[in-house]
Amino acid sequence: MENNNLEFTGERFTPECVREIWYEHYHRYAFAKNFVENKIVLDAACGEGYGGALLSDYAKHVSAIDIDKTSIEHAKNRYKKENLEYIQTSVLTLPFENNSFDVIVSFETLEHLAEHNEMISEFNRVLKKNGILIISTPDKKHYSDEAGFTNEFHVKELYKQEFEDLLHKKWKNLIWYAQALSFSSILEKIEEKNKERDYCTDVLSSNILESNQRILKEKYYIVIASNEKQKKIKFPKLHIFSDKEQTVYEHYNKTIRDYIYLANKYNEMIKRQEKWLSIPILGKIIKFLIRD
Repeated sequence: MENNNLEFTGERFTPECVREIWYEHYHRYAFAKNFVENKIVLDAACGEGYGGALLSDYAKHVSAIDIDKTSIEHAKNRYKKENLEYIQTSVLTLPFENNSFDVIVSFETLEHLAEHNEMISEFNRVLKKNGILIISTPDKKHYSDEAGFTNEFHVKELYKQEFEDLLHKKWKNLIWYAQALSFSSILEKIEEKNKERDYCTDVLSSNILESNQRILKEKYYIVIASNEKQKKIKFPKLHIFSDKEQTVYEHYNKTIRDYIYLANKYNEMIKRQEKWLSIPILGKIIKFLIRD
C-alpha cells in the first residue's frame, strides 16, 4: 500500500508526528474551531493541511494556503471536501479580494518571515471589518533565550512587547493566551451538559503552594485580534487539549520503566562483577583483561 504521508522536515508538522509537537499543533486548531462555525475562514500557512481540514468540519468554507508546492499537492490529495480548498501562494501576496474572510488563522508563521508588517497588512486587507485574526508565535524570551536554543528554521522571533506592538498597528482589541505543555494533575468537575464551569489553581513553587496563580510559563502566545468588540463570542479562560490515550504521559511512563529496567540490569551486572573480582585467581584475570 502506497504511503501518502508527507515527510517530516524537522519543522513542518505532520499528523504522524507524536508526543509534544503533536499536542502543541493540534491544540491550536482545536482551540480555533470554537470560533469558526459557519464562517468563511483562511488558514494561512497551512503546511500539511490537517488544520484546514479540521476547521472545515465546522466552518462554512476554508481556504488553506501555503507557499510550499509539495505540501499543497499533498493536502489536495489527502483532504477532499466541498467546502475546503488548498492554494499555493505566499502570505505576503494573498490572491483574495478585500474583506473576504470572517476568520483568519495563522499558527507559527510569523517567525519564519522577516516581512512581518507586510504579512499583517495582507491579513488586515482580506479580513472583514468585524472579523478576527487568530495568530500564534513563540515567545522569544522563553522559547529561545532562557532555553539557550536556536531554531534554524526561524528567521525573526519576537518578544511579547514586539508582538503586541506589531498587532496593534492594525487591530485595536487583543485577547492573549499563553500556550505550553504542562504535566498537571487535573480534577474535572462532572457537570450537567452545557452548565457553566469555573476553575481554580494551586501551583507549587519552591515548596510554597500558591492559589489562583497562572499555571504556565509562556512558550507560545496565541492572540485573537479584532477591531470590533466580539460580544457574541465567548472566550474561555482556560482551554485544555488532551487525547484519551494519554500518549505523552504513556511515553514518559514507558521511558521511566525502560530506564528502571536497564538500571536494575546494570546493578545486577556490577554485583556479579564484584563477586567475580572477589575470587582470587578469577579476579586477577579479570583485572588484567580490563586494565587500561
